[in-house]
Amino acid sequence: MTAFEPKNPGYRAAAIAMFDGQPAMRTLGIVIVRLAPGEVELAMLHAPALTQQNGFIHAGIIAAGLDNACGIAAFSLMPPEAGILTVEFKTTLLAPARGERFVFKAEVVKPGRTLTFCEAKAYAEHDGKTTLIATMSGTLMAMLPRPAV
Repeated sequence: MTAFEPKNPGYRAAAIAMFDGQPAMRTLGIVIVRLAPGEVELAMLHAPALTQQNGFIHAGIIAAGLDNACGIAAFSLMPPEAGILTVEFKTTLLAPARGERFVFKAEVVKPGRTLTFCEAKAYAEHDGKTTLIATMSGTLMAMLPRPAV
C-alpha cells in the first residue's frame, strides 16, 4: 500500500463525522474498525434482518458495506471543503455471505482532484475461518464548492 498524505489535517475527525452522518450505516450495524489516510476497515455482525431467502447476508448489504468503505478511504484524502459521492462501482460476489462477522477493507488506488479510484474486499468470518466473499472497484467524486455565477 502506498502511503498517502491527506489534504485535510483533520481527515480522521471529518471521515468519522461523515460516516456518523449516515443513518444507513447505523441501520446495518456497520462500524469503523480502522482508519488511515487512503484506507479503512469497517465491520458488521450478522443480523437475521439483513439476510436473503437462503439465510446469507443479502448481496445489496455487502455492496453497501464495500461502497461505504471505498467512500471513506477516498474521503480521507480529500480537501476539507469536499463532500463525496460514488459515481461508479463494480462488485464481484465470490462466495455466499455466511458468517458471524463481516469485514469491509478498502484502499485508494489513485487519488485525483475530482475522481478517486478505490478497491475493496469483503470477508466473512465463520467458524474461526475468514473467507473472501466479494470485491469492488469504485470511482468516487470529490464534491467541491463551485464559485457563484
